Amino acid sequence: MQNQVLKGHVIGLVHPEIDAHTLGLSSIAQLLEDCGFGVVIAGEDVSEACQKPRAPNNLSLLRTWLQDNRIRHLGFSYRLDPSAGAQAFGLLVHVLRENGLLAETGGPVRGLFFAGLPDAAAKVRSEHGDRAVVFMGDETPQETLLRIGVPPSQIPIEIASQEHYEKARLDFGKRLLAWGMPDRIKPIDWSGYPEFGTRADSLIARLRQGKRLGLPPLMRAHVGPYLPDREKAVREFLSWCLRLGEGGYLDVLSIGTSQLTQSRFGEDWGGYPNGGGVPINSEEEYCRVYEASRPMLVRTYAGTSRLLELAQMHDRVLNNAWHALSFWWFSQIDGRGPNSVLQNLRDHFEVLRYLSRTGKPFEPNIPHHFAFRGSDDATYVASAVLAARCAKRLGVKVLVLQNMLNTPKSTWGIQDLAKARVMLGSMRELQDGRFQVVYQPRAGLDYFSPDLEKAKVQLAAVSALMDDVEPYNPNSPEVVHVVSYSEGTALADPDVINESIRITRASIEEYRKEKARGLVDDVLRSEDQANRVAELNEEVDSMLAAMEKAIPDLYTPEGLYKAFWAGFMPTPHLWECREEFAHAVSWRTRPIRGSMKVVDRDNRPVPIRQRLEIASEIAATASLPDQRGTVWF
Repeated sequence: MQNQVLKGHVIGLVHPEIDAHTLGLSSIAQLLEDCGFGVVIAGEDVSEACQKPRAPNNLSLLRTWLQDNRIRHLGFSYRLDPSAGAQAFGLLVHVLRENGLLAETGGPVRGLFFAGLPDAAAKVRSEHGDRAVVFMGDETPQETLLRIGVPPSQIPIEIASQEHYEKARLDFGKRLLAWGMPDRIKPIDWSGYPEFGTRADSLIARLRQGKRLGLPPLMRAHVGPYLPDREKAVREFLSWCLRLGEGGYLDVLSIGTSQLTQSRFGEDWGGYPNGGGVPINSEEEYCRVYEASRPMLVRTYAGTSRLLELAQMHDRVLNNAWHALSFWWFSQIDGRGPNSVLQNLRDHFEVLRYLSRTGKPFEPNIPHHFAFRGSDDATYVASAVLAARCAKRLGVKVLVLQNMLNTPKSTWGIQDLAKARVMLGSMRELQDGRFQVVYQPRAGLDYFSPDLEKAKVQLAAVSALMDDVEPYNPNSPEVVHVVSYSEGTALADPDVINESIRITRASIEEYRKEKARGLVDDVLRSEDQANRVAELNEEVDSMLAAMEKAIPDLYTPEGLYKAFWAGFMPTPHLWECREEFAHAVSWRTRPIRGSMKVVDRDNRPVPIRQRLEIASEIAATASLPDQRGTVWF
């Protein structure tokens, strides 16, 4: 088929109505519109018709939609079951062909595109060959446009310039791996301070040792095998702990506990589904984990109920390196815990007060949960700043700032830098003799390609990006949360984790050397980066100021609840509690030039002042019901 997209062509994009993963479609639509092409995203009626195109009414609806919108290229996205996705696309293509709607049979549709999970993409490629262009989601923006058939001359310079930064880091990653640099990385000897590997060891003690000796960042990884047999899974995890501890590459073992461990620890799980992760269910098992993990630091998820009790137990049994709290999240709002959002906030504040007494660090496990659900970049940053300000007011002394890059996946690298710099800059302003910030970047959950060799290159590239956040600070980042390159296809075992750590460390070390030799462009000095940082800084400052003015008790559980409830933090893709947080879900967001923005119905960015005025009015004039329906504001 003819795949080149010509001036005046309209591209139609379809996804099944049962598929909620529409952010990718919005990203592609925005890219194509930036290139000057018309884009039509199918509504629910056409999406349903594409699932059952043989039905007479559905075929007629699809034909009318294609003709009325003058669609010349059709994209089909299916991110659910691979077999069902390939089958649905195959049926749609067959119906289009037999009814004369494809160009090869005299119809209007000149090009077909399919985007889906790796298995579905492979099946579509096998069955349809070059009749359809297939995407697996690991393509850069420019790669996407070129494969769709957009002429290079039609691609805006903004996309091409950001592609330069992406390509430079990916090329760096390819060189790094081709030269075998990760294979030269050796374990670090962190010993030499009295507390090392003992129950008196701590994150700050190890960071202090690293700074004194000029050592690389601490490497943290999330570890947790899943097996249907609970006891066998725990035994497997203990063997992994031993291997990782003996290997010497991993510094911080982050226990990937199961949902039941977090919500029903110590109970009889009976027939409850496990939900993945290592199913630890007793203090004795945690003790065995601690012993097997020597000399690594260890940390684990917070509970989703009995939060203070479990936090105290984690410190007593594991010497928990730091505590991650999610404030609004891991509650009824995302189905991860039994608490209402308000009760969750109150429980988390209770744990923060405990941390202020013990001196244990706190990690706000918050911003990326907003990003997962469609929030804009300003909300991503502001949510972290709110948590940090609350923690400092309550006496917490150390904050571990986790920064999930590549989230959402459509985020451009230059925008990731802007987000990270604005967020980290706001946190650094809070630092003083009583409050310390430890920067901990990581790759996004769905960033890596299912092609493992390409994923290794991506890991090197995103590690280089981490070093660009504070390139003039030799001690930044202090900790790296290493997401293993296999995440696009399979759970990482100790061998993959250790290899991923070597890639990460080699990337940061070699990237710094190349920058020192002037071989890497200083992206921070670009006008585009300066403009992005300035714009996002202004938006975040405006958000925080407006919330403080509208909600006098903002830095309390009740204040944070009201800020979310009133719609200050847009979260359009929230699945649970949508009625309770109707103001938060009422906003629309969309990828724009590699960032996430709040937009109106015509997909134009909504000025920050306008949306803040609306949220402030809601906060000031509306009654806020509690969980029993009585008014308490």
